[in-house]
Amino acid sequence: MASLNFACVLFLCMIAIVPIAQASITCAQVSNNVLQCVTYLRGTGASPPPANCCQGVKNLNGMAKTTPDRQSACNCLKTAASEISGLNPTLVANLPKNCGVNIPYKISTSTDCSNEDDRAAICGRRDTSSVKNKDITSGLDGTPL
Repeated sequence: MASLNFACVLFLCMIAIVPIAQASITCAQVSNNVLQCVTYLRGTGASPPPANCCQGVKNLNGMAKTTPDRQSACNCLKTAASEISGLNPTLVANLPKNCGVNIPYKISTSTDCSNEDDRAAICGRRDTSSVKNKDITSGLDGTPL
């Protein structure tokens, strides 16, 4: 009986650990959520982003809760941005703020999605002396780093 209990506990632990290590967000989900923003991001910013664009940004922010999900979304966004011509970098960087979404870093094609130091700064570590990506400018609470 004890070995059966141990096997059940081990199985439950394995189930609990596996989702933590893998990103569940896909590039298709990322693209579908920000597709409505492309026209706005190619413009001058004279008008606010469309409501359906901001809803996609909010959806994406809600989906990317774990580190692997945020890394996956970051990489998908960088790939998509490199394939779309004419994007206004200032509008891209300000899109979350313009949609009322507070994220603790600036969106940029120079963001290193896999850099451990960048991830530590994104997670609010105050010692940013080793951070190579200077686009990360504030902690999770919005205060400057």
